[in-house]
Amino acid sequence: MSPSPSRRLALITGASLALLTGCGSSSGSGGDGKGAQEPVASSGVAVVASTNVYGDIVKRIGGAKVQVTSIISDPDQDPHSYEANTQNQLTLSKAKLVVENGGGYDDFVDRMLKSGGSSAEVINAVKVSGKTAPKGGELNEHIWYDFPSVARIADRIAAALGKADTADATLFTKNAEAFKAKLSVLEAKEARIKKEHAGEGIAITEPVPLYLTTASGLVNRTPERFSEAVEEGDDVSPRVLQATLAVFAEKKVEALVYNEQTSGPQTEKSKAAAKAAGIPVVPVTETLPAGLNYLGWMTSNVDALASALAK
Repeated sequence: MSPSPSRRLALITGASLALLTGCGSSSGSGGDGKGAQEPVASSGVAVVASTNVYGDIVKRIGGAKVQVTSIISDPDQDPHSYEANTQNQLTLSKAKLVVENGGGYDDFVDRMLKSGGSSAEVINAVKVSGKTAPKGGELNEHIWYDFPSVARIADRIAAALGKADTADATLFTKNAEAFKAKLSVLEAKEARIKKEHAGEGIAITEPVPLYLTTASGLVNRTPERFSEAVEEGDDVSPRVLQATLAVFAEKKVEALVYNEQTSGPQTEKSKAAAKAAGIPVVPVTETLPAGLNYLGWMTSNVDALASALAK
């Protein structure tokens, strides 16, 4: 189920943005300084990404020919509770290319682009991926955990950069091909996990890693109402929580894949239950951890999953 409005990337209306302009706010998270934008380079095609996940992918493809601003870049920032500000609006107004996730994940980007009358080309990752909601279900918007989709997004980024900087179009295409070759290595790692562990169960706290775990042949055995409630920011009923904890006590899963950016009392109980049962916990996040690029981050995630299943 998609996150509720209280946990989605929060929107600031045009009137609020105008008020903030007078205040000169520069924080990316409503005043605490967390989630502030990354500094941009001094030259190149101006690109704004909603999160540093897409910002880093743009950097892999554009290299020194792009200046990238990632609106959400703090690894401790929960994207669902992010509040945009006037600095974001100003940066978006100068962009030639904007990369957003879409699927309701970062709606504040479209709102600010519309209010600012931006003419930037916009790449919507969900639309590029072709992913849709399953019948009777909700779209899993965490597209960056799906490597075939990321490969398509890389091609779109290269094409968009080539339009903005025709002299370097060949370079962007070459960089995208190199990037996709490394994605293929990650897909091969997933295929290896699938060969060795197809059909084995895993538990999750939120749908964040499901594209990765599904591609690896693993079956999500978490009670659906548990992960839905966690993603919505709602309380989990005692009955659903008990059913979730039983998954670990009865050892129906081989690993817990845990979103450590949105932990709370109920997810902590799940983690404790997994550890008590001797079930490995694999932490994942929604934004890049400090010191890692996208490929290094995803390599760590896939390797951690493989190691957990091998125990």
